[in-house]
Amino acid sequence: MTRFLLVLTLLLTLAVSAVAADNSLTVGSKRFTESYILAEIVKQVADQTGEAKAEHKKGLGNTGIVFAALKGGSIDVYPEYTGTISQELLKEKGAIDLPGMKAKLGGQGLDVGVPLGFNDTYALAMREDQAQKLGVKTMSDLAKHPELHFGLSPEFLKRADGWPGVASTYGMSAAPEGIDHGLAYEAIAQGQIDVMDIYSTDAKIEKYHLRVLEDDKKFFPAYDAVLLYRADLPTHLPKTWAALEGLKGKITAARMVQMNADVELRSQTFAQVAKGFIAHDLQGGAVAAPEKQQSFGQRLFGGDFWKLTGEHLWLVFGSLLLAVIVGVPLGVWAARAPVAAGPILTVVGLIQTIPSLALLIFLLTLFHAIGTKPAIAALFLYSLLPIVRNTYTGLTDIAPALRESAIALGLPAAARLRLIELPLASRAILAGIKTSAVINVGTATIAALIGAGGYGERIVSGLAVNDNAILLTGAIPAALLALVVQGAFDLLDRVVTPAGLRPR
Repeated sequence: MTRFLLVLTLLLTLAVSAVAADNSLTVGSKRFTESYILAEIVKQVADQTGEAKAEHKKGLGNTGIVFAALKGGSIDVYPEYTGTISQELLKEKGAIDLPGMKAKLGGQGLDVGVPLGFNDTYALAMREDQAQKLGVKTMSDLAKHPELHFGLSPEFLKRADGWPGVASTYGMSAAPEGIDHGLAYEAIAQGQIDVMDIYSTDAKIEKYHLRVLEDDKKFFPAYDAVLLYRADLPTHLPKTWAALEGLKGKITAARMVQMNADVELRSQTFAQVAKGFIAHDLQGGAVAAPEKQQSFGQRLFGGDFWKLTGEHLWLVFGSLLLAVIVGVPLGVWAARAPVAAGPILTVVGLIQTIPSLALLIFLLTLFHAIGTKPAIAALFLYSLLPIVRNTYTGLTDIAPALRESAIALGLPAAARLRLIELPLASRAILAGIKTSAVINVGTATIAALIGAGGYGERIVSGLAVNDNAILLTGAIPAALLALVVQGAFDLLDRVVTPAGLRPR
């Protein structure tokens, strides 16, 4: 079974290939507002040099995924924090300075530098009114209230410098639940949770009247914002690197809070905020007036709409084509060889039960890359079951008398399959392909989590900043595309189905 899965995925290595251009710079970001903004600043600064075409791979996921993408060469640089590097990536128990990090990262072909000028540390927070009522000012005070409902981001729950270390240091016995960071603010405001993890530069701390609890045992290290990059970047793109070094010390904590607020509270885009920072803070221009808020229609059909549409169509139909090429022959094999039917149908059925995110991470590791290749591989595997099963069912449901008539006419096996069996099974086969196509339109949205683009990029961004409008600008086109695809296959059904098999 494992061998079969590997053979299927390795077929995609031959079918889908991409070679990065020498004059390109790929910037990655994690899935929270500040990371998007900083990465967009890096991207725009790089673009201004004219030395390289910069691309921003938005919201690639948690630290582990983005760091793996950097090590694998899928991205060249991304904004990171010194505490995360020392505690989470290098697994250091104590504090380590920048030269120490450089020495340890050098063996992995990586480097760290360009301190941006602010510290964005982790903290725990409560609603001010509740904290006053319970007399909670510090994290030691919080440990005395295990009855409180903790809602913590999934990454914080697992990180060594997150909940495990906090619970051990402060003796906390609460059983926290995972909740997306962008959604946690709404949850705590509505009283659905009592405690959440925050970043000290979050814009919504003041808006939601939260009390940031004092880390009285000094558990959290400094989280100074820096750039984590591939060691060959300064020599590969010297002009671009010189421009990026101009970001040293240019972003204060107050300025970062303001930029986060511009996105989360004033509905500016990441690109607009980055553009304003570069024009004013780096180039000394006048403070630009806030751009007029776009209507929903303008945001829906914004500058990246057609780019995302093309990416989404490629994900859906590239994977579907591969699934048809592989799935139909597998269905024919299963129908012709009863001994093979059981294993084939079992394997494609089991693939369908694998959680989509888990499959994406597995394929990301297999391909040693983020982006299109592992995404298409995942969608290809998910497309197999409807196509294989419908092909098998369509062929095995053919009346035995028709087969016997073909044999009596002296037709060889290949001719019987081509002229009689496949045409008779065509409606069932096409129904399986249509089912796969429609499912793929929706499933393809999660490909944005590994930098494959598509409409999911907007959905992920909307979740990160808790902006339903941004989320809908990705969800609505995906839903409409699913309807268009279904309608197109209904028309195709009329064209390719033999006249005698069409319903009246």
